[in-house]
Amino acid sequence: MDEIATWRNSASMNLNSTERGRTQNGPFLMALHSSSNTLGIAIINSRKPKTTLKSASFPLGRELSKNLISCVEEILPSSYWPQLGRLSVAIGPGGFTGTRLTVVMARTIAQQLNISLDGISSFALMAPRLATTLKNKEQDKPFWIIKDLPRRGLIAGNYIIRSPSEPNDFSEVKELEKPRLFSSNFNPNPHIIASDKAEEDVIQLLRISLREHNLGRKSHWKNALPIYPTSPVENYNQKTLK
Repeated sequence: MDEIATWRNSASMNLNSTERGRTQNGPFLMALHSSSNTLGIAIINSRKPKTTLKSASFPLGRELSKNLISCVEEILPSSYWPQLGRLSVAIGPGGFTGTRLTVVMARTIAQQLNISLDGISSFALMAPRLATTLKNKEQDKPFWIIKDLPRRGLIAGNYIIRSPSEPNDFSEVKELEKPRLFSSNFNPNPHIIASDKAEEDVIQLLRISLREHNLGRKSHWKNALPIYPTSPVENYNQKTLK
């Protein structure tokens, strides 16, 4: 928690030092994903979406708290942060500290710049990628994504992929049931084993955020809360972040 508090103060100082350069409705959108040991970052200029997409992944593991800011600045220097127009972040399930760090970062920036923040579960982000492995008869029907936690049970979420409504759009993921903890006897069908690929899923996250931005939909930073299915202090963490 001390690392998170230190980071929050550091991020606030970075934003305050560049506040004069801020423009209203900034063009940049940024996505952060750290639900696994790999940090994924993606940015795009919403005014030039076809030519400005930039992304990178960093296998930081436990070094995330020390290198988060420097990695983000490698993709988008802090002098440009005040020109962000929208943020998105993967809210888990994932590592307790890793997920929390990027959620705190995204919430801090969104709050100070008064911009929208989209919080999407890591299972929902991987769902389109994993759905391609379903059998033909299972396509266009609900399926589960599960992750085994030895001696604890299963984390599972329920999803359905809907075809794009527009020719140039991408498939929409409907999260029928958010990831939560089930007993080890839970055996939903059909199901797919969760597989994190931060470098790919962070781009999916950015695309979702860009679509919401283009549709003019707002999302409040207070609603982006990390998912901790196995944490005994989940309710406490949810309250303290509000």
